[in-house]
Amino acid sequence: MRLTDPASGRAGTEHAFAAYGLPGEPGTEAFWLAARTPVSVPAGGGGWSTLFLWRGAAADIGFESWSEPVPLRRWGGTDCWYAEVRMPARLRVTYQFLVEGAAHADPFNPAGAGGDRSVAATPDAPAQPHWPVVGAADVLPLPRTRVRWSSERLGGRRTVRVHPAGGGGPVVLLLDGDDWLYLHPAMTAFDSAVAGGEMPPVTLVFLPVRDREAEFACRPALWEAVRDELLPLVARTGLPADGDRLVVAGQSLGGLSALYAALEFPGLVSRVACQSGSFWWAPGATDLADPLGGPAGGALAARLRERPAPSGLRIAFDVGEHETRMLPHCERVETLTARAGATVRVSRSPSGHDRAGWRHALLRDVAWALG
Repeated sequence: MRLTDPASGRAGTEHAFAAYGLPGEPGTEAFWLAARTPVSVPAGGGGWSTLFLWRGAAADIGFESWSEPVPLRRWGGTDCWYAEVRMPARLRVTYQFLVEGAAHADPFNPAGAGGDRSVAATPDAPAQPHWPVVGAADVLPLPRTRVRWSSERLGGRRTVRVHPAGGGGPVVLLLDGDDWLYLHPAMTAFDSAVAGGEMPPVTLVFLPVRDREAEFACRPALWEAVRDELLPLVARTGLPADGDRLVVAGQSLGGLSALYAALEFPGLVSRVACQSGSFWWAPGATDLADPLGGPAGGALAARLRERPAPSGLRIAFDVGEHETRMLPHCERVETLTARAGATVRVSRSPSGHDRAGWRHALLRDVAWALG
């Protein structure tokens, strides 16, 4: 679908966006009062044509990994800026409006992810049970228990939040914990999943990261610090915290680190929920012009070819079905992990490399990892 801009002289403005369910003249107060976007309609040849609106100055839409920025067009001489974005079937994506170097959430979309991001989903994207819709201005609830962690191995101080979902139980270590605290309401979602009987009570530990590449690359320091420093602090909170059934949940570089921990620290980690693991990683890869252009599966594939997996590993892999360049790396590691003797579950989410698309997999795969 392509709208006719009044600046072209080919059409008037009345009912310009009626095909998207937004009748009226763009730029009028009545129009803005009724505006709710993004909204999708079927596109010829499959997929969706999705309308985004912005009121004010010129802007671009910045998408999380799925697409290059998309410039908005102005509707005539009004303050209405719009873009019709062709989206594939089954996509959930985080986006923001970029205006003169500043990022803004979509004021017409009630689904936010932090103060400057919004979440869009095509009509055929599966629902994400347990994850409430939160606005960009909403303040997410935080766990009452917090641990002050001064790490000798990692350096510096961090605040680690701990939450006993359903009263607490096995420890679920959430890497990139601040994202799950402040952008996506993981505490609320886990509470709901436990209450609904979809997983047993668990104790969530939200692990913040300072330098993702330094801490999540295949190096032992983080996992030595978790084993020797962090988990003893969590045990001293008095909350139920069964470290013998520890589940590590990580995404992107965090997923790489989670599988590395399962292979190299089997006495600590035997259950993993991994979304879109950065299995392209190998020493020096991030210095290359094309980090994903190396051998499929990177350093961990090489490790798995050399040695079997420790016994008892239970690992759930998920990756976005639109992550075309990530898929060969993930598929190689998934196959090798299963061949090495681990119990493996493989799935695909309707997203790109995007935390909004990983949310359902996070709950489902933690529950599966616990058995």
